[in-house]
Amino acid sequence: MTAPDLHLINRLLDVIEQDILPKTAAGVAHGNKLFGAAILKKSDLSLVLAETNNELENPLWHGEVHTLKRFYELPKDARPDTKDCIFLSTHEPCSLCLSAITWTGFDNFYYLFSHEDSRDAFAIPHDLKILKEVFTLEPGGYNAENAFWKSYALPALATALPAADVEAVKARIAKLATAYAALSERYQDSKAENDIPLN
Repeated sequence: MTAPDLHLINRLLDVIEQDILPKTAAGVAHGNKLFGAAILKKSDLSLVLAETNNELENPLWHGEVHTLKRFYELPKDARPDTKDCIFLSTHEPCSLCLSAITWTGFDNFYYLFSHEDSRDAFAIPHDLKILKEVFTLEPGGYNAENAFWKSYALPALATALPAADVEAVKARIAKLATAYAALSERYQDSKAENDIPLN
C-alpha cells in the first residue's frame, strides 16, 4: 500500500470490531489475554478467519500464533497462499508472533495498538520487556520494513488520510481503545481474583 486507503483502513477496523473483538471478549471472560488477529484476502478483503489469544490451552497460543494455527488447520484447498493475504493484529506483534508471521510467509501485517499501548493503556508490559531483555531492542527497534514483510500501524495510516476522513477514523480507533481497555481491566481483575501471575 503506497498511500493510505480509507476503504482498507475501515475494513480492517470492521474486522477488529465485528470479528475479533467478540471472540476476544469471550476469551477474556475465560481468563485469556486480549490479543487477537485475523487473515483477509488481499483481492477482495474477505475474511479468511479471525481468532484470539488462547493461552489457557497453551501459553504459545498468542492471538497471532493461535490465528496461524487455525489457518493451517483449514483444508489446503480452502487456504489461500499467505502472499495473497493480509495479516491483521489487534496489537503490535511480540517477538514470538513476529517470527511466526515471518516463517509462515506473510509479506505484511497491520496492527491497531502499539507495544507502548499494550504496556501503558492495557497494563501488559511483557512484549516490550522481552524485546529489551532478550533482544536488547528499544520500542520500535525492529525493522518495520524488511526483506520479509512490511508492517503498518493503523493509527499512523489514519493520520495520513485526507483531513475530512481523519477524524472519523480516529473516532473509530478511540471507540476500539475504550473497548480493549475494558477487556484489559476484566483480564487484570480476573488474574488478581484468582491470584494468578500476569506474566
